Amino acid sequence: MLTDLDIAQRATLRPIQDIAAAAGVPEDCLELYGRYKAKVSLAVRERLAHAPEGKLVVVTSITPTPFGEGKTVTSIGLAQGLAKIGRRAFLTLRQPSMGPVFGIKGGAAGGGWSQVLPMEELNLHFTGDMHAVTAAHNLLAAMVDASIYHKNLLKLDPLTVSWRRVMDINDRTLREVIIGLGGRLNGHPRASGFDITAASEVMAILALADSLADLRARLGRIMVGYNYLGRFVSAEEIRAAGAMCVLLKDALKPNLVQTIEGQPCLIHTGPFGNVAHGNSSVVADRIALKLADYVVTESGFAADCGFEKFADIKCRQSGLKPSCAVINCTIRALKMHGGKAAVVAGKPLPAELFEKDCAAVERGLPNLAHCIKIVKRFGLPLVVSINRFDSDHAEEVALVREKALELGAERVAESFAWAKGGEGCRELAQAVVECCAMPANFQLLYADELPLEGKIQALAKEIYNADGAELAPLVERQIRLFEEQGWGRLPVNMAKTSLSISHNPQWKNLPSGYMFPVTDIRPSIGAGYVYPLAGDMMTMPGLPSRPAAVDIDIDASGKTVGLF
Repeated sequence: MLTDLDIAQRATLRPIQDIAAAAGVPEDCLELYGRYKAKVSLAVRERLAHAPEGKLVVVTSITPTPFGEGKTVTSIGLAQGLAKIGRRAFLTLRQPSMGPVFGIKGGAAGGGWSQVLPMEELNLHFTGDMHAVTAAHNLLAAMVDASIYHKNLLKLDPLTVSWRRVMDINDRTLREVIIGLGGRLNGHPRASGFDITAASEVMAILALADSLADLRARLGRIMVGYNYLGRFVSAEEIRAAGAMCVLLKDALKPNLVQTIEGQPCLIHTGPFGNVAHGNSSVVADRIALKLADYVVTESGFAADCGFEKFADIKCRQSGLKPSCAVINCTIRALKMHGGKAAVVAGKPLPAELFEKDCAAVERGLPNLAHCIKIVKRFGLPLVVSINRFDSDHAEEVALVREKALELGAERVAESFAWAKGGEGCRELAQAVVECCAMPANFQLLYADELPLEGKIQALAKEIYNADGAELAPLVERQIRLFEEQGWGRLPVNMAKTSLSISHNPQWKNLPSGYMFPVTDIRPSIGAGYVYPLAGDMMTMPGLPSRPAAVDIDIDASGKTVGLF
C-alpha cells in the first residue's frame, strides 16, 4: 500500500501562479517561494473589499485518541468534495509544528488522497514562519534579561519573569532549566524553561492579528513579569515590540498552496489547541471568504478545545461568523470511549478495536452527544462526518448514523477522504451545502461583561460537563489583580488536556459529577485573553522511545524518505 509520502511525491502539482489565478488572487499580490508555494500580500484585501463573502465552515471533532482521528484529512477532503459538486471552495489550515512531525503524531498536511502539497516542505521549514515566531519570541526573552542585567531601570523582579524561551522541536530536558550560570558576565541566575513554538503567545498573536498595525500593538501588550512594586511590565516597556514586528512582518502574510486535486489552500500560523487557541489566522479566513463560495477551516482537537476557542476567542475578536460546523468522528475512537481498549501513544492500536462491537460503539456515543451539544450551544447547524476506515463494520456505521441524527445533527455523512479524495466526500460536501443554507444563530458562550470567574464557571459547567470550577487561592488572587488592571472583559482560553472533555486525560467518554480544578491563571494580553491552567499541562512535548525522526532520511537523489 502506498504511504502518504508516496502519494504526495507521485502527484502532479500545478504552478502556484495557476492556482492563484484560478482562485482569483491577483498575480501582483503573490510573493513566490519556489514553484509551488507563495505568500499572499495583505494588499489583496483592499482589491477584494467589495467582493461578496462566502460561507465559513468549521471542522471539529469528538475527543480524539492520541493519534488523531483524521480531522485534517476530512477538512481537505471536504474542500475537494465541494469542488466535485461544482462549488468554489477554499481551505484555511494551520501550519504543522515540527515537534510532532519528528515525534509521534506526525504532520498536519492530511493523508492519502486528501493532502495539501508540497507535503514535505509544509511539514518542515515551509516559508519560515515558525522560525520567525521563534526568533521574535526569543528576542524578547533576550531583551528582558539584558534589561535586568544593565542596571534594571524598569525594576523588573527576576523571580517573576514569566516569558520563557521557545523552540520548534520536542525536548523534555528543556522544560525547566536554570539560566545565567557561569558568573556575573552571564547575567542573573534564575529558573526558566522552554516551550514549543506553537505554544508561544507570539504565535497566538500572529493568528489573531488583523493587520500589521494590530500585530505591532498586540506585541507591545505582551506581559513579561512584575516589577518590585507588583505592577506588570510589558514588551513595549522593554522596547522590544518594534523589532519583533519587523521579524514577523512577512510571517503575517498567509501562505498559498494546493490540495492534491488542485484546490487552493491558505496555510497560516499554528497555535496549539490545548494551550493556545488552536486556530489558523484571521487574515487567511478574511481573504479566503472573498474568493470562494465555501471556506473550510478546522479548529484544534475536539469541540471542547479548539472549537470553543474558535467561537469565544477567534470569532469574538474578529467578528467572523461561521455558517455550519462539521464534527468528525471515527468508529475506533467511539469504541475507545466505550471502554473497548486503551489507546497508548507510540504503540500500535489494540487489535480488539477492529472487531465488530456495536455495544462498545453505543457506550462511546455520550462523547459524540456532548460534542454535538457544544456546537448546538453556539447556534450552528452541523454535520456529523464519519471518517471511514477499512476495519469499520457496516452495522457500526449504521448505528452512528442513526444515533447522530437522534442526538441533534442536521445531517450525517460518511467520508472516504483518505482513500478516494474529493470523490469520496461528495455526500459530506452536499450535506455541508444543505446545512449552510439553514438558518444559523451564531452566539458566544458568555458576554464580555461577565466576570472572569463567571466565564471559568461557564466553561466548566457547559463545556467540560463538570459541576463547577474549583479555583486555587492563587487563581482567586490573580483574578482580582487582573480585574484591577482592567482585563476583566477579556475572554478565557482554558489550557487543558485534549484527550478528555475534563482536565484528566485518563477520563474518557463523558466525565460527570466532578469539580474542574483551575490551578493557575496567566495573562496573554497581546493575544487578548487570559488563560487558566487545569491539571498538569505541558507546553513542551517530549520525544517517545522511538520517535518518527528515526525513520526520516534522504536518498541518493535527494528525495525525502520515511516521512509518513
